[in-house]
Amino acid sequence: MAQQGSDNSSSDDDNQGNTMMTTMFVEYQSLMLTSQGKQKPDASGNQGFSPHVKMTVALRILVYRYPADAIDEYLKIAASTSSDTLKNFCRAVNAVHGEEYLRRPNNADMVRLLKKAEQRGFPGMLGSVDCMHWEWKNCPTAWAGTYSGRHGKPTIILEAVASYDTWIWHSYFGPPGVCNDFNVLYSSPIFNDVVEGLATNIRFTINGRVYKQGYYLADGIYPCWSTIVQAIPDPQGRDKQLFTRLQEAYRKDVERTFDILQSRFEFITGPCRLWHNAQIGEVMKCCIILHNMIVEDNRNQEGDDFVEHVQQQPVDRDPITIAEYLSNRAGLTDTTHYFMLRNDLVEHVWKEYRDGNLNV
Repeated sequence: MAQQGSDNSSSDDDNQGNTMMTTMFVEYQSLMLTSQGKQKPDASGNQGFSPHVKMTVALRILVYRYPADAIDEYLKIAASTSSDTLKNFCRAVNAVHGEEYLRRPNNADMVRLLKKAEQRGFPGMLGSVDCMHWEWKNCPTAWAGTYSGRHGKPTIILEAVASYDTWIWHSYFGPPGVCNDFNVLYSSPIFNDVVEGLATNIRFTINGRVYKQGYYLADGIYPCWSTIVQAIPDPQGRDKQLFTRLQEAYRKDVERTFDILQSRFEFITGPCRLWHNAQIGEVMKCCIILHNMIVEDNRNQEGDDFVEHVQQQPVDRDPITIAEYLSNRAGLTDTTHYFMLRNDLVEHVWKEYRDGNLNV
């Protein structure tokens, strides 16, 4: 009887996943009808391509990196039509699901992220931040110098923040490849909510000291800001060595996310053959949305021990003054706060995990 119960539970999970995929398929079919119009006959009287065919074309290009002209052999659809279908599909996905799957963490997300961060020994950690480069094969010659950096070829940079489950909470795509992570950070909107006074109120205690602002893990190229925690270069002492080892391990979440994103969508693995920045950005945004959908589906099937439903309170705050903005900006770049937070984390990690009882 126990075996029969487990089989039924597995069957229910499969049915839940199949139901979600069926719902998504029907929804995207309606998206294709909305973006490209209803199926209609051509000049010879034959029916045009159905939404099923157009979806298949778009997904094959994104997932398997099929050349547009190669689709003709399988689905009998011209290269120009395949290219237009991909662009329309990405534009439709971004318009419908962008607000939900490219959102900042809400209250329920914060509860889950902070709970996991505390289990890992880094109270207040919201994720890790890093950048990746996507080669742009068809970059205009006049722009090649601006977009060519240390890779020697034109590239476009994606800055992202990812959590332990590889959900991408922040994405900033478009800076030219000549920039490094430090330059990208200064043009990124990642900390706009902090300096504008719109950041979610977070309170956590480390070594008896109360902090009211979350932080991200990053590598050594990033500046010493109050919202960034880096590893200690050449750590001396067992406590600093333990902290550095854990920090370097947990900040790999975002690099692991980049690898998973590229393995799921091979289109963004090789050189991009699109011509326009806006179209490239729409493709990248679409891939991130679909990636987050997969993460959410896996999370629902595996079950989550943390709080999932917390009432989101609307943010209704008066606009800040110039003096408050400058004060928030100064607090963001405060190196004293940066070293104080890192030192407290070193002591906290050593007290909690020096015996090796890590719970990651």
